[in-house]
Amino acid sequence: MIASVSGRVAAVSPDGAVVEVGGIGLAVQCTPGTIARLQVGEGARLSTSLVVREDSLTLYGFADDDERQLFELLQTANGVGPRLAQAVLAIHPPREVRRAVSMADVKALMQVPGIGKKGAERLILELRDRLGTTTTDTQLDGAATGGLPSVTPVAPWRDQLSSALVGLGWTSKEADGAVAELAPFADEQIVATGSVEVAVLLRQALRMLGRP
Repeated sequence: MIASVSGRVAAVSPDGAVVEVGGIGLAVQCTPGTIARLQVGEGARLSTSLVVREDSLTLYGFADDDERQLFELLQTANGVGPRLAQAVLAIHPPREVRRAVSMADVKALMQVPGIGKKGAERLILELRDRLGTTTTDTQLDGAATGGLPSVTPVAPWRDQLSSALVGLGWTSKEADGAVAELAPFADEQIVATGSVEVAVLLRQALRMLGRP
């Protein structure tokens, strides 16, 4: 199993990145939140999980070990494969997944594309006793040892979103325009919940700029 990769970020795309390790470029599937923290040309460390299928080898990358472990644990539930497990983490950070399962918050889990009411209830039933307690916010934000070097300290959402869009090929002017357009939505979320998910903003920005 490939537990982690460290090297220079050679490229980023809406669903992953290429990390050069020992002269070899490894394609790593990542959530938008992880992609937002990567910069082309800079070094990074990703915790990884290798999924082996009869016709493919897919490497999934995460900001820290906690996220990777949760990705693998989610797949022990009936009907949850790597794509759905990654979708869960694209919508909710690990602490929110644990909270939703422990509090039987079906609606929160149903926010994930591909999870309906029955699927959410099944996840809660199967994983409630196995997810463990929520780790500290610092660890979950990637500041723990082993997280991405670019996320300590965590930059304001505007900087993270702008950097992610520039890394995906848009100009600084285009990125700043998307940030400005999304600012009212982000501010509403911060007022309502105290935080905003950069992964959600990145998906909205990609749709706004014409990339699905």
